[in-house]
Amino acid sequence: MKSELPNKKMFSFKRLRKSFVYAGSGIKASLKREQNLNIHMLFLVLVIICSIVLKISHFEFLIIILVSGLVISLELVNTAIENAVDINAKISKEAKLAKDAGSGAVLIAAITAIIVGLIIFVPKIIDFF
Repeated sequence: MKSELPNKKMFSFKRLRKSFVYAGSGIKASLKREQNLNIHMLFLVLVIICSIVLKISHFEFLIIILVSGLVISLELVNTAIENAVDINAKISKEAKLAKDAGSGAVLIAAITAIIVGLIIFVPKIIDFF
């Protein structure tokens, strides 16, 4: 039985570069259109500044970067879901559920990031003053 998939090389720098370009343009387009993504990015900058000022440990900074990356990644996935669902003008129950579930995933990640931030930063802020 012959495969119907095109015969592609396992690895190609040209394809790798293209995938980075596509990813970059997806992030750029999302930043232009998505208010919540911009809010998350603003908080990321503020948290990085606070991390430097309060001199958090490398381990704490790693945790901050991981939870921040999770929130921003999920916001991009949510944007993809919303745009894919919105192609169809008729919103079904399933489409609404997909959009709501994507938003819920971002909310849970954001709440988790806030809790982690409070655990790391509150003691540092108390010690700072």
